[in-house]
Order: sequence, then C-alpha cells, then structure tokens
Amino acid sequence: MASTFSTNARLTNPPPPRHLLSTPPTSVANLRLPSARSKSNLFSAEFSSLQIRTVPVPVVFSDQLRRQSMKPSNVYVASDSMETEMGSQKLAKNPSLICAPVMGDSVDEMVTETCKAQELGADLVEIRLDCLKQFNPLEDLKIIIQKSPLPTLFTYRPKWEGGQYEGDEKERLDALRLAMELGADYIDVELQVAEEFIKSIKEKKPENFRAIVSSHNYQSTPSVEDLNDLALRIQQSGADIVKIATTAVDITDVSRMFHITSNAQVPTIGLVMGERGLMSRILCSKFGGYLTFGTLESGKVSAPGQPTIKELLDLYNFRRIGPDTRVYGIIGKPVSHSKSPIVHNQAFKSVDFNGVYVHLLVDDLASFLKTYSSSDFAGFSCTIPHKEDALKCCDEVDPLAKSIGAVSTMLRRQSDGKLLGYNTDCIGSISAIEGGLRSSSNPSSVPSSSSSPLAGKTVVVIGAGGAGKALAYGAKEKGAKVVIANRTYERAVKLAEAIGGRALSLTDLDNFHPEDGMVLANTTSMGMQPNVDETPISKDALKHYSLVFDAVYTPRITRLLREAEECGAITVSGSEMFVRQAYEQFEIFTGLPAPKELYWQIMSKY
Repeated sequence: MASTFSTNARLTNPPPPRHLLSTPPTSVANLRLPSARSKSNLFSAEFSSLQIRTVPVPVVFSDQLRRQSMKPSNVYVASDSMETEMGSQKLAKNPSLICAPVMGDSVDEMVTETCKAQELGADLVEIRLDCLKQFNPLEDLKIIIQKSPLPTLFTYRPKWEGGQYEGDEKERLDALRLAMELGADYIDVELQVAEEFIKSIKEKKPENFRAIVSSHNYQSTPSVEDLNDLALRIQQSGADIVKIATTAVDITDVSRMFHITSNAQVPTIGLVMGERGLMSRILCSKFGGYLTFGTLESGKVSAPGQPTIKELLDLYNFRRIGPDTRVYGIIGKPVSHSKSPIVHNQAFKSVDFNGVYVHLLVDDLASFLKTYSSSDFAGFSCTIPHKEDALKCCDEVDPLAKSIGAVSTMLRRQSDGKLLGYNTDCIGSISAIEGGLRSSSNPSSVPSSSSSPLAGKTVVVIGAGGAGKALAYGAKEKGAKVVIANRTYERAVKLAEAIGGRALSLTDLDNFHPEDGMVLANTTSMGMQPNVDETPISKDALKHYSLVFDAVYTPRITRLLREAEECGAITVSGSEMFVRQAYEQFEIFTGLPAPKELYWQIMSKY
C-alpha cells in the first residue's frame, strides 16, 4: 500500500536524553495512533496520466532557450538556525537524535567506543551487551554507565530477535533491569517479552528513564494497517518509546514507515533496513523519527544499511534537516557509488538552501515517482538504467531532453506538482570533450572560435542508453560524424538512424578504424567499480583515437583511460562531465547560480 507524506502531523515533542530533561516523562501507555484506515492519503498526490509533448524540436544548448518553456519557480532558501520564522510565529525544528551502536567485545573497548562516539558527534550510545565475550552484570554495567560521556541505551538482543545472546532469558532481562537501576537512560526490550518486563519495573522506574519496546522484521515491511496495529500493540505493552525496524524489499516500502512516524502521537523510532531503506535513516527529522543509528566506522553495523555518524553529519548535513526540508536524490541501480550527494549537499549548505540530497536505489521508476509524489520530494537526478523511462514519467519535457529521448534531471514544480524533465548529460559530456580537445590541440588545428572542435571529427559513442543518446545528439549538433557501437546491435541501429549516424556491433569495434584522430566516448558502466578490470575496447585499437572520454568516474582513471593515455591519446575523465552536469542540476533544483568553484574543489579530492 502506497502512502503519502505530510509533515504537518509531527511527533509531539519527544523527550530528550537524560542530560537535557528538566521534567518527568509523560506516560504514554494510554495514547493511541490515529487509524491509518481513516487517514487521507498523506503521501502521494494523485498520479495522473502521463503527458509527454511530441512536437519535434531542434537541439539547443543555450540554458535560457533550453528552459524558457518550463517555469519551475523553485527557489527555497531557509535559515540554518533551529527556528524558522513563519509570519509572526517561530516554528522550532524537531531534530532526531543520533545513536551510535557500541559493539566492542570487552567492557574496556566499549568505554573507548563511547568516547569515540562523543568525538564524532553522536547524541547517545547503544550498548550492545550481547556482543560482550564476558559479562559480569553488576560490575560491568557500573563501569559503562559511569564512564560513558553520553547518555546510554542498553540492548541485550537475543538470537531470536537478530542478536547474539543465546543464554538464559531470565538472566538477560535481569541484566536490563539492573542497567535501569544503575542509571541507564534507556533500555531496549523486545515486544515478545515486553509486557511482563514493563510490569516488573513499573514501581522502580527512575523519573527520567525511558523504556523502548522494539520489533524487528528482517524479511519485509508490512502494510500501513499492519504497522499501525503493531505500533499500537507496542504502546499497549507499556512502552515509553515505540521502535519498529523492518526490511526494504523495494524503496517504496519506506513510505509506509514515514506514514507511521509522521502520524505518531508518541515518540517513535521507525527504520527500514537495507540499502533500499537508507532514506528512512537520513530523513528522521523530516518525518518525525525519534532517533537514527550512526556507526562509528564503515562496515561495523548493528543492522543492515546503517550509515556512519560522519556520513550523517558531513555528507547528509543531518542537523540541518527539518520538517520543511526539500528532498532531492540520485535515482539509479546501482547507486551507492554516486558522488552526487557529496557535491550537492555541500553546495546546498554553502548557499543556505534548505534541501537534502540522498542516494535512491530504485527498481521501478514509475512506482517510485507515484509513491513519492508530494511536494516534499522536489527533484531527482537519474542515472543508469532509468534515464529513458524518466522521459515517459515526466509531465513536461525540455526540448533538448525530448530530442535526445532521455531525461537525467527531474524537478517537481511546486505550483501544481507536475514533473519537469531535463537533460543535463548532453551539455556536461560535450563541454567536457570540447574542453579536452581545446586544451590539448595546437591553435591552428582547432576550428574557429565560432565552431566546435568536434566539427568534422568522427565520434564513436559506446552505448545506446540515456547517456549515449545525450552524447550522440550533442556531438551531431556540433557537426561531428557519429558512430554508435552497442552490445545490442539493433539499439545501435535505432539511435544511429535517429541522429543520422552509423551503427556498429560492439564486437566489431576493435576492427573499426576508417581514419586516425577519432574521438571515443564510453557511456556504459563498463569499468565502473567494482568491475574495474573491464574495458569496452582493446588497447591496440585505441591508437586510432586522439581523444578518449569515459563517462565512468568511479574510479576516476578507468582501465580504458589508462590504456588510452599509454597509447598517446588525450583522456577526459567522467568527473569532468559529472561536475558540469551537476552544477546544471543545482541551478534547475534551486533557481540559484551554481557555486561552480566549489563543485570543482570537491571533486578534485576524488
């Protein structure tokens, strides 16, 4: 069941950790979640039939001409402070906490990790007692609580709920009870045993102590109705804080968790595990989650899909995210390699733009856009394999993108919610190649300034997907003779016919050399991490090319570029294209001039 987002229904002032509390917690045992069955669709605007303009238009490169037919009116600038002015009212942001899982196998290691968590910027630590190789409850709990510089959450997760503990159940619960008595700020107990456990501590609970009751689903994410019922059962067990963790089979599953946290009337932790659930961990503050988990280092996770504390704070600007933050992202499969969140989030921050840009692992583009169709989800970049499908999903398409047949950038117009489609790959790739030719050629061999250095050259484009189409159309517009080489010959023929070029099967590329001094452009993912030993053409064949461009930018120097340089060709990295199309996207997303120097500065590190 797809839901929609609204940030109007927010978590009602979740209690802060012990060191911030000034009043006792309110009992939540009798509070209820609103029925999901009676809610209006909060998350998804009506998905109207798609209307694509079909009038033929010329390829143009001028930004003003390219965008003149579509008026996005999308300029959002917000203060970085924790309060936002709205009329005469001040609306406080409600930031989620960052909890660092501490999973050392000794008490000394755990204490060290709590200090590291503080240094990295966490708000509290989760002490995973089930990770300890040896455990003396009374002595060890005292040491951890006394020496931790941050508030403590104690979890003693049994094997049957995804943890490591396999011992006596009574001893496990006694240890959690003891942690509470010794000064823990929170304990986490599983729903299956929660009711009896909560009853056993009812008369002993310290004033500022919180009991989290949790449920974990490692297979899927249930329907909104089932999640709502689960949250209600957790509340009825006596929980102070509800925790539900599910698994994302598809990225649209996250929408159901956002529905729960956005509409919760009690403090609620709602997280969706796995790479497809990453968004749930980053956007907690926007959609009402009490906390998220950030690890001390990459790979050392207590649940699948957890980002590091550093990524939350430095990559995603977690502290800047609030109910009014606009969500942008890179849609792809795969997508974790993308540097787009790095550059866009730093650029957003540099101009105080209230947006966050995230990785979005999407299987079905139409389903994703239908589910996340509210104005909260304001724009997207598209990468492999969704650029051609993106064209079909847009309500209005820029002339250049329509000519190319692929969309790499989508913007949701705030006035009516329509999706506008643009192609920023074309100008990004063509300007990168032109820059390489101009900087490395003798002035006498370069065409006049009024024409492109691509004019008259043979450009061999490897790939007939979205990026290949963009580059082929751009090269043809610049006066090049274009040849399309593709693994599927029929697709090469189709694109070649569309632009007035020639088609080759990829298997014939090694033997294709009608002339020397050609330009080669790889627009496929061949050679991208982790398949760094792949290359689309033999090294011997590269001697016929004066310039080789590779759209892949992870790694920066691919095998193709390395071998091309060894053969004496000019090489242009995909980073050159990436930066150019990225600041085009920034201007589309924000309506502001791009901080171009910042984009180049960031990518120089990669």
